Amino acid sequence: MIIINFLLNSIYSDLFMSLIRQNSAYDVLKIRDYRFYIIARTFITFGVNVLATVVGWQVYEYTQDSFSLGLIGLAEFIPFLIVTLIGGYIADIFDRKKIIQTCVFLYTICAFMLFLLTTQYKIIIDMYGVLPIYGIISLTGLVRGFLGPAQQAFAAQLVPKELLTNAATWSTMSWHLASIGGPAIGGILYGVSKSAWSSYALVSALAFIGFLFFLSIKSRHSVRNTDGTSRNSREGVEKQEGFFDSVNVGMDFVFKNQMIWGSLALDMFAVLFGGAVALLPAFAKDVLQLGPEGLGMLRAAPAVGALVMASYLAYNPPTQNAGKNLLYAVAGFGVCTILFALSRNFWFSAAMLAGTGFFDNYSMIIRGTIIQLFTPNEMRGRVSAVNSLFIGSSNELGAFESGLAAKLMGLVPSVMFGGTMTLIVVLTTWIKAPKLRSLNL
Repeated sequence: MIIINFLLNSIYSDLFMSLIRQNSAYDVLKIRDYRFYIIARTFITFGVNVLATVVGWQVYEYTQDSFSLGLIGLAEFIPFLIVTLIGGYIADIFDRKKIIQTCVFLYTICAFMLFLLTTQYKIIIDMYGVLPIYGIISLTGLVRGFLGPAQQAFAAQLVPKELLTNAATWSTMSWHLASIGGPAIGGILYGVSKSAWSSYALVSALAFIGFLFFLSIKSRHSVRNTDGTSRNSREGVEKQEGFFDSVNVGMDFVFKNQMIWGSLALDMFAVLFGGAVALLPAFAKDVLQLGPEGLGMLRAAPAVGALVMASYLAYNPPTQNAGKNLLYAVAGFGVCTILFALSRNFWFSAAMLAGTGFFDNYSMIIRGTIIQLFTPNEMRGRVSAVNSLFIGSSNELGAFESGLAAKLMGLVPSVMFGGTMTLIVVLTTWIKAPKLRSLNL
């Protein structure tokens, strides 16, 4: 551990830190534990994006069926849905760092299982098709149900309240940096090796590196009372409330706060209908006539657009007219989705996907800031679980919706339908959530 800590600390030279101190946009990076948190999260997210790209191509190459792509999302969503509220409850009771470490280690094992499935145990796929892959993806959904709430709640403990917007910006920026490199590297490795084994080996290694970085972050196993005194979170929640009462308190808190539920619902339904990422293997192979390398570039495109937005927001925090701009951004996401569906040119398709990421990043930062600002620390685990439930619903369940819609309506019409529904969701939220619409951070 001494050697690991030395290597981690050596990443940040005196020159780099002096540059950080000169600009307020880097204030949150002056906090050692938050820097390690961002690095760990970046490695893990990089691996997650490699895995998502490769699994999608591998399944579609085997089945030649767009509906099978939707089943990937469903396989991950069902176990995630079952455990995520339990994960939020546990995140408010136990040491959040230990929960994160356990989940990341289990994710590493899942990635290694996929590696073994494509190297030592190919006969299993020959016998059962893609069902074993769906099974392992279900395990990752189970892990995410516990990891998401603990990770979001733990991040908020690492920085002071006045830096939460700055932290949300850097968090999304690092996420999208990994989302650019992950799909690109995953697609290239698949194309070069003509198999998924090398990509799954990389995912295992990246997840384990993230695990090591989390080891170097100090635990913060306490929450605060309203009078500012510290208390153990297990004593503060477990003795006062049972599981169902605790979850009800968290749900009640979310749905009585119009700004929180409004931003969550906007994200959930917009991405539920408007997400085209799940169908990219089919678009890449059948519409744009591309291989896995092209798929990797398309999957990376939204993150490129998101990184541009995050870079801008790091220096220009989204405070004034944040609510209205949030709605405008989600509308832009819907328009770009429709234009992507109509495209037959690779570069225009990539540009429209970059546009979806550009607009989606704004909504991610605003939503993350709203949740952290309006949630007391002792409830962050449960509220983060509700947030994860909404986001998980929009991504994984949205992938299933996309596959089903493509099966019923056809590939291109289904994506156009999703973009149109996103615009309808924006209009409905504009009317039904006036407090969100008038929000200034």
